Amino acid sequence: MIRFDSATKGYPDGTVAVNELSLEAPSGKISVLVGPSGCGKTTTLRMVNRMIDPTSGRVLLDGRDVASIPPAELRRGIGYVIQQAGLFPHRTVLDNIATVPLLLGHGKVRARRRAKELLDLVGLSQTLADRYPAQLSGGQQQRVGVARALAADPPVMLMDEPFSAVDPVVREQLQNELLRIQTELSKTIIFVTHDIDEAIKLGDMVAVLRVGGFLAQFSPPAELLSRPQDSFVASFVGRDRGYRALAFTDAGSLRVTKEPTIRLGEALSLAFDREQKGWVLVLDESDAPLGWLATEGLTQQARDGKAESSLLNLGGTLGRQNGTLREALDAALSSPSGRGVIVDSEGRFAGTVTASQVLARIETQAVGARQGASHSIAGVSS
Repeated sequence: MIRFDSATKGYPDGTVAVNELSLEAPSGKISVLVGPSGCGKTTTLRMVNRMIDPTSGRVLLDGRDVASIPPAELRRGIGYVIQQAGLFPHRTVLDNIATVPLLLGHGKVRARRRAKELLDLVGLSQTLADRYPAQLSGGQQQRVGVARALAADPPVMLMDEPFSAVDPVVREQLQNELLRIQTELSKTIIFVTHDIDEAIKLGDMVAVLRVGGFLAQFSPPAELLSRPQDSFVASFVGRDRGYRALAFTDAGSLRVTKEPTIRLGEALSLAFDREQKGWVLVLDESDAPLGWLATEGLTQQARDGKAESSLLNLGGTLGRQNGTLREALDAALSSPSGRGVIVDSEGRFAGTVTASQVLARIETQAVGARQGASHSIAGVSS
């Protein structure tokens, strides 16, 4: 557990970066610091590993004041990941990852063996082990940075906007990878970002900071979205927080509709036999959906051919059975056919839903929640 006890950081010119911050980042969870520029996110993070010391107040790590721990000793037990990875350009990927184990006195063979294990953990090929950072993509460099931070198996990790310098597609991949790794390792992580969507996706707890280093709210993401404590938090989270909150609402056994399908490589003539409102869904050999095929406007030559990937519309996202209402609604709204594709836990096609079906479920659940709240109030008052 990391606890900030009225931690304050001020500077001689009168600037206060962090103002009497008090919160507890729970062990084994991801706590995200988010807020506008100048709100003290990075300063707060760096007070944990004593790159910055508080002017007053304390920062405690498992009950121990970090001010009582020599900085070098403290930092050896904390993984640190920054923007653009901060790798040593003259060292190979493997030697970058092995840096901290070597500093801790582990033998070179042991350190490099650990580094190879971590390549697999962060989703990197062993063929990259002998490359240098300049030979890697931005996303690969960030994965190496995460691996290096994990190399000594620290209980605590600090991550300062680690994914902000990569493109949106790679950023989502890195976020998913971090969540996967966290399910395996359960580190105590403090993660800094300026992106509220990233904070909501990654955080078990989210701290919204105001300019001047004041804590505005510290809550689980679902509570932050549904019950912002004031107008600043509501404005920062965004006007679409109701839609975002659907990501934390279980869709339950949402009823799906059977859908005519054909397989990639099958004769397109089958699509016209099975089409529904001008669209047919194309699956691969394992029943995973590949995309929609528009049956209207095809040339006669195309009609006489086979279902090919070049003919598919790939715009729609996929929802999961027993997933969230946001997934289901997004699948329906993004589908070119207007019918959202739902897959099972193995990625196989399960059926489709429309936006009206999802909205009906949302309304049903909202009515149930309101009735439950009114019964609770009635019980208290009686």
